[in-house]
Amino acid sequence: MGLFSFIKDAGEKIFGSKEKEEAKAKLEAEAKEANENAVKAQVAANYVRKFGLEVNGLAITVDGEKATVKGEAKDQATKERVVLAVGNLDGIAQVDDQMTVATPPEPEAQFYTVEKGDTLSKIAKQYYGNANAYMKIFDANKPMLKDPDKIYPGQKLRIPAAQ
Repeated sequence: MGLFSFIKDAGEKIFGSKEKEEAKAKLEAEAKEANENAVKAQVAANYVRKFGLEVNGLAITVDGEKATVKGEAKDQATKERVVLAVGNLDGIAQVDDQMTVATPPEPEAQFYTVEKGDTLSKIAKQYYGNANAYMKIFDANKPMLKDPDKIYPGQKLRIPAAQ
């Protein structure tokens, strides 16, 4: 068809209107949200790397309160630790785990949400029948946990299978 020419000042006057301002505000809000999600994703990836968790091709995206994690973890424990590290970040309510594991699969751990009054000993007694097995839970959640006495309500913990 080709190029058509028009008289630029003869058309309907909508570009200075309320519709234009609303469209501009919507685009700016969407751009701001996309930028905030990208920043959250980068911060989450840096947080995972800080712990030295080995994931080839680690890629984290954030959409509001949902994080998606991709890559190849060296083993099942690393995969679960990455999910916990990302999921326990402020502002993240869901983690879509799309990672694979390099080594042959091992049994998946259970996850436990810490409640007020919980201790690792109490949780160990519940899962293993032995309160003294709390170090197994502590070790399974390193490096995110630095002290067995410092857990908080709402935090998710990895509970390895009893052997």
